[in-house]
Amino acid sequence: MAEPLLKVSGLEVHFPIRSPFLQRRIGTVRAVDGIDLDVARGETLAIVGESGCGKTTTGKAILRLIDSTAGSIHFGGEDIARHGAAALAPFRRRMQIVFQDPYASLNPRMTVGGILAAPFDIHRIGVAQDRAERVAALLRTVGLPPEAARRYPHEFSGGQRQRIGIARALALEPELIIGDEPVSALDVSIQAQIINLMKRLQADRGLAYIMISHNLAVVSHVADRVAVMYLGRVVETAPREELFFRAQHPYTQALLSAVPGRGRSRQVLQGDVPSPARPPTGCHFHPRCPIAQTRCAEEAPASRILAPGHAVACHMVSP
Repeated sequence: MAEPLLKVSGLEVHFPIRSPFLQRRIGTVRAVDGIDLDVARGETLAIVGESGCGKTTTGKAILRLIDSTAGSIHFGGEDIARHGAAALAPFRRRMQIVFQDPYASLNPRMTVGGILAAPFDIHRIGVAQDRAERVAALLRTVGLPPEAARRYPHEFSGGQRQRIGIARALALEPELIIGDEPVSALDVSIQAQIINLMKRLQADRGLAYIMISHNLAVVSHVADRVAVMYLGRVVETAPREELFFRAQHPYTQALLSAVPGRGRSRQVLQGDVPSPARPPTGCHFHPRCPIAQTRCAEEAPASRILAPGHAVACHMVSP
């Protein structure tokens, strides 16, 4: 098998909790608590789960926008988890992000042309005339006229702004783009246009995507594989069809039961998601799990392979 473009192993991201007076460390938020992921070239991996489960933190750690506490991040065969700024520079060109909020992710004081030319300035690519031509080409690629370069972000709709954000992510011809809820802030009528644009760009350019989302209806249209997160851990990973029709983890089954039109009886989970500052012992899901046993509270389940590409971390699921 070909080596994956991205391989994440044992990734942890912990944040200290400090006393407001003496700044002593009094606890730890275990935002990401030891996860394994991989993404092949040209593939779309969706990371799904409730708000606060660690999806966005995982994406930022992969991009090295925040530092991980432990684990490795192999991109193109090289572990970049501990690279300094200079060593990271060439990898910055190969990995990009499309942010959730198109209204907050674009500098309102810069023209669209300035926003799209900034990556070329930072990486010292081309001269002024060449950059202007590149900006015009990027705008055409995402369905906007070259004249948009002279305008400011506030002059565009939310969908148009997200197209600008996608154009910025494409500027340096990356191999991997992380979409952090890229359509959740848009009207439903616009969401399909942005999803179709991203799928077309993937087909044209061979892009790999990590799509972070809580919307399983969107995930069903874009993902090749799906990783389900709960309280900082990956509880199930499977190809899209396998997961949607043969999910095994009780948490995944509860999520899917909430998707309209799936033909499943609604499973309402009891209680709230625990705090990542005080996660439960054993399996993090056991306080809310309808089939939990004593072992679940005492021992964290290892991820087990049930079928090719289908792994589940649950004591109660048999291979």
